[in-house]
Amino acid sequence: MAIRVVTDSTSYIPEKMQKQYNITVVPLSVSFQDESFKELDVSVDYFYEKLSKSKELPTSSQPSVNDFYIVFENLVKQNHDIVAIFISSEMSGTYSTAVLASNMILEKYPKASIEIIDSRSNSMQLGFAALTAAREAVVGKCIREVVKAVKDNIERSRFIFIPETLDYLKKGGRIGSAKALLSSVLKIKPILTVFNGKTNVIDKIRTKKRAIAKMTDVFFENIKTFGLGDVIVHHIQCEEEARELANTIKDTIGRKVHICSIGPVVGTHVGPGAIGIVYYTEKELLL
Repeated sequence: MAIRVVTDSTSYIPEKMQKQYNITVVPLSVSFQDESFKELDVSVDYFYEKLSKSKELPTSSQPSVNDFYIVFENLVKQNHDIVAIFISSEMSGTYSTAVLASNMILEKYPKASIEIIDSRSNSMQLGFAALTAAREAVVGKCIREVVKAVKDNIERSRFIFIPETLDYLKKGGRIGSAKALLSSVLKIKPILTVFNGKTNVIDKIRTKKRAIAKMTDVFFENIKTFGLGDVIVHHIQCEEEARELANTIKDTIGRKVHICSIGPVVGTHVGPGAIGIVYYTEKELLL
């Protein structure tokens, strides 16, 4: 018996890490008027090219109860315990659907052990939580200890990002408290974060270059005070900017910083040109 980790495709964990830690990823889906696909089955280049030509945003959909049931039952039949971490329940019904599937499994397999956790975020903030679970499981921690480690990681993590435009967040209805920015007539680049499952504003800067510098300063201030666990740079179709940002961080912290593209489901609501930093600290992160 072992603990197996399950997450969803909006975690955007690099494939190498997924395989290394044997993490099961359940995909969400995106649908244009003329085409639908699961997030794991489409390249980001194809998706964003299609998005740029589409007059309307595609819709995203969560996995079905049956999708989760099949994954959970397969692992339970192999006598595994399950720790599953999913995208914020404020952003998707994925978490609640997984809970429903888990309850169905427990009715059929009452001795099964399944823990479902709401990450209160997405992208690699969710990904780091899933990786934390997997790493704790590998060293033999019990399910209670794994769950505690995941929840601690969520409390110590942060996702800061800069959208190229607020249009996608506005159209997708995922703008949260940042909707106050929509009334502004100024050309600004907001620095946003995901707090308690929703999008919030950290600051408003006139240019993207200055916004990236400010975002980086916030990161450096946090890790100076609370230490650094790990960090990754996210981007949507702006790889050169992402590499430049990663190198800036590397020069300060003295270690390689990976970059990772954000996929279709989250990308639909943020839009091309977005760039961000996801990290978690060694000590409790007080914001």
